[in-house]
Amino acid sequence: MARPSAAYLLLRRCRSAASSFDQLLPRRGSDLSTTSGSVRSCVRSVKQLSSWLGLETRRKWTEVDSFWHSFSRWYGSGAAAMKRNPAFSEINEDDVLFFKSVLGENNVVEDEDRLEAANTDWMRKYKGSSRLMLQPRTTDEVSQILNYCNSRRLAVVPQGGNTGLVGGSVPVFDEVIVNMGLMNKIISFDKVSGILVCEAGCVLENLESFLDNEGFVMPLDLGAKGSCQIGGNVSTNAGGLRLVRYGSLHGNVLGLEAVLADGTMLDMLGTLRKDNTGYDLKHLFI
Repeated sequence: MARPSAAYLLLRRCRSAASSFDQLLPRRGSDLSTTSGSVRSCVRSVKQLSSWLGLETRRKWTEVDSFWHSFSRWYGSGAAAMKRNPAFSEINEDDVLFFKSVLGENNVVEDEDRLEAANTDWMRKYKGSSRLMLQPRTTDEVSQILNYCNSRRLAVVPQGGNTGLVGGSVPVFDEVIVNMGLMNKIISFDKVSGILVCEAGCVLENLESFLDNEGFVMPLDLGAKGSCQIGGNVSTNAGGLRLVRYGSLHGNVLGLEAVLADGTMLDMLGTLRKDNTGYDLKHLFI
């Protein structure tokens, strides 16, 4: 009876270490002195337990060691040592004045409370230090913003509903945030073909409600539909709950309009289900 008792104690140790590991894991880039101790303790406990139960093999612990090295690289001091690229400029008062002339006073956000939310991802795992958020209302305004930022070498991060789980929608340093929330209009809907044309800032749940009222179904459904935006869904090729039935966004998006980093506008907003005219460039953006 000694083995089950000892095995149970080792499991308790492993669970305790794993719990400490889970609490420390979200703080990416933090000091690994305590985190690594928890992980190593957990690994030692599992090794002892499996050895007692006769389960230890070279292949299993190769996998454990591989995980530990990957963990150290991703959450270690290497991530914290990342530095801002000096080739990019910093925002000054002239930049702010230009953006206000294009967007208006209300759509150039410098308020610290609003920037706090925009700088932090949904998991509160990544946080930037942007001092400026822009809210364009048209494609032309987006083009002017990016053209100016390109000429001034200002780094930019586009942002939708900020519901992503990998930090892709928040700044790394002090990038200019271009929030698409005000571009939220439904442009057209054709009941015959079932084709909807809308702007990037439309909230997914609003699109679902609109189509429900028209007797149609949105082919995309997500848990974050109350705040995620269709532009972010398309850019990440979001799968969602209806993927198996209706397919991915690569198959459901017929066309789009995009603005390149230098401000050039690409109009690929076709509504033909079959279109063999030239390269199908829209898939580079999905």
